[in-house]
Amino acid sequence: MISRLLDFIWPRECEVCHRPVDRPGRYVCSECLMRLPFIPTEGCCRKCGRDVPELDREFRCQNCRESRPGFDRAASALRFAVDAREMLVAFKSKNHLWLRNDFADWLEATARARFLVEEIDLVVAMPSTWKRRYDRGYNQCDYLAAPLAKRLGVAFVKRAIKRTGNPKRQSTLSEEERKENVKGTFLVRKPAAVAGKTVMVVDDVMTTGATLSECAKALKVAGAKRVWCISLLRSLGN
Repeated sequence: MISRLLDFIWPRECEVCHRPVDRPGRYVCSECLMRLPFIPTEGCCRKCGRDVPELDREFRCQNCRESRPGFDRAASALRFAVDAREMLVAFKSKNHLWLRNDFADWLEATARARFLVEEIDLVVAMPSTWKRRYDRGYNQCDYLAAPLAKRLGVAFVKRAIKRTGNPKRQSTLSEEERKENVKGTFLVRKPAAVAGKTVMVVDDVMTTGATLSECAKALKVAGAKRVWCISLLRSLGN
């Protein structure tokens, strides 16, 4: 009743079409939800989660066969298309943190479809550099990881990992440059928490997977048994 009263006083608008939202506690209406570019659960690389629409079964992509990422498995909820991209930009750069419940819905559905969630011991957020945290005032991945951990019934270990150095923005680099740019830039601050555990790392966008791979390597050096990665968006170009 309180939620309905608040909706009456301050109606929620859909983040995509800006019409009144017909889904309680959410900011994407059911019509726009149906049009979002969700990645199917079939036809994806079993390692990095890259999808190939022409296939209806799991496979191992050429990139994973050749480069052997540090994570054991990865998956993403949506493709990096217009509406999804704009929502994430607003979430990251315009303080639209009210979208976290919608995002958590999509991450949870992806996690339950692509992973054995009962084997996940803890969830951690992909860390941001101190400069980006200062500029934004927060690490957006914390607001993705914390509600996902709660939905899955596992611990969320905040600031378990630290970014070191001053890497360039990955979006400006080639695939090989991305790999070099993130080498040695992760430090596990709480190794006792991850030792012997299956850790799920939550990120906002996965492109080549270089950042998640390097993060996973650091977690394994710290003693993690397995590292699974999940991201909200997956770049269309990779």
